[in-house]
Amino acid sequence: MDDSFYYKRNIVKELVPSSILGESRTVRISLPPGYQELITYPVIYCQDGEQFINFGRIATHMNRLVYDEGVEPAIIVCVDTITAVRTSEYAPDGALFEDYCRFFTQELLPFVEQKYPVRTSQSERILAGDSLGGTVSLHLALDYRDLFGKVISLSGAFLQSTQERIAKEADLSWLKLYMLIGLEEQEVITERGTFDFLEANRQTRELLEARNCQLTYFEKQGKHLWGFWQHELPAAMKLFL
Repeated sequence: MDDSFYYKRNIVKELVPSSILGESRTVRISLPPGYQELITYPVIYCQDGEQFINFGRIATHMNRLVYDEGVEPAIIVCVDTITAVRTSEYAPDGALFEDYCRFFTQELLPFVEQKYPVRTSQSERILAGDSLGGTVSLHLALDYRDLFGKVISLSGAFLQSTQERIAKEADLSWLKLYMLIGLEEQEVITERGTFDFLEANRQTRELLEARNCQLTYFEKQGKHLWGFWQHELPAAMKLFL
């Protein structure tokens, strides 16, 4: 097949009005190959949406998975972040964290589900995020388990507050989680300090396994960068589709 098939992306830019955030948020909807409005699709909701498209190449990955591996097509909803408030929205102890989670569940989901033929069952909604995006994705699943049952975490920032949140759960057998962490992520510099993400992910893995989470966990050579995550993303997508 001519390689150009892989790079034909059908991306629709939307503005989702939000009374909770007090502003509209840009969302990029990537429609899969052969898209038809008369059939329904699984859906992947990505934090840091613009980065998932530009650096993660998630739309191109979807094309390859559909054309080459017969994976079921999915609609990808990429929610843009605003750099100035990203940590405040994504970090569990951030001032805007609760607002962002309410926006996501009460405004974003209804907007998407009214305009696009996405499936609405917990098992057909996938959350995806890198670093703090992985953190907020996991918390969304834990706090809204009737809405989300699958999470893709690329080097999630699973620090103390997230570990404490997991520890409150008795049974996580309903949760399917893909975790990737790089072996070179022992000193990740963030705006909140420098953290050992590798050790944090190992500790989180133990907490999740003790609660029977359906966990797929990988440690691979890699740094806290899209150059690492981009190549691992297709396997995570394939796992849940």
